[in-house]
Amino acid sequence: MLSILEAVAELSKIEVLVGVPHGEARTDEDGMTNAQIGYLLETGSPAMNLEPRPHLVPGIEAVQDVIGQQLTKAVDSALNGNKQRMYFFLGTAGMKATMSVKNLINAGEFAPLKPATLKARKARGRKSEKPLVDTGQYRNAHTYVIMNKGKEVKGGNS
Repeated sequence: MLSILEAVAELSKIEVLVGVPHGEARTDEDGMTNAQIGYLLETGSPAMNLEPRPHLVPGIEAVQDVIGQQLTKAVDSALNGNKQRMYFFLGTAGMKATMSVKNLINAGEFAPLKPATLKARKARGRKSEKPLVDTGQYRNAHTYVIMNKGKEVKGGNS
């Protein structure tokens, strides 16, 4: 059992990060990582004629109350000296955020794809006309990690 001071000290060093890990390899050989693609999709790129399609921030904001409840439970667990339960609730918060982002991507309610993009997809044998969903690699790359001073403690793949 942790003392209350030890638990609070440990918890204050922990972050739950949600998104796409940098450097994750893709199999379509376009030379970009899923993290790079995610940044372009989230913010847009005038140079690439790509409209912003925010999904990470809105996906997390959509469940901020649920995430807050899980984080409160993590704090309560830490204050009770239950480190295992603390990490459980931190992981639950990360999983809820990740699933919300994936659900938002799946809903596909973004600026429609341009005709040239749809034509290129069809030429590659793709059927999806949803923005952000071509092969599914990008959507599936979303996850969470629990970090302690920049060092991964636990991760999840929802």
